[in-house]
Amino acid sequence: MKKILIAIIALSVSMSVFTSCKEAADKAKEASEEVGETLDEAGDDLKDATNEAVDAVKEAGKEAVDLGEQALDSIKKAGEETMDKVKEAGEESLDKAKDAAKQAIDSIKI
Repeated sequence: MKKILIAIIALSVSMSVFTSCKEAADKAKEASEEVGETLDEAGDDLKDATNEAVDAVKEAGKEAVDLGEQALDSIKKAGEETMDKVKEAGEESLDKAKDAAKQAIDSIKI
């Protein structure tokens, strides 16, 4: 009878250990699945953040091009205005030189 009682106790302990191991395995599987889902979400978040960063860089590049074009337009306009002033000053100087030459010629004729 002792042997049967010991066998029943041993069997009972074995079943308890087996049940605990199965529960631990199930919990480990659940935890593994949760980690996988979390990693998938983190990957998606990283992808979204990368795409947003790329879009921001593209936008900044477009803005830089626009600013560069505006700067070139300003430089071109300033150059054109300067050339116009130089031409005007040159024409005025030419007119003054003509008048001075005419006056010199007129003074010689007298």
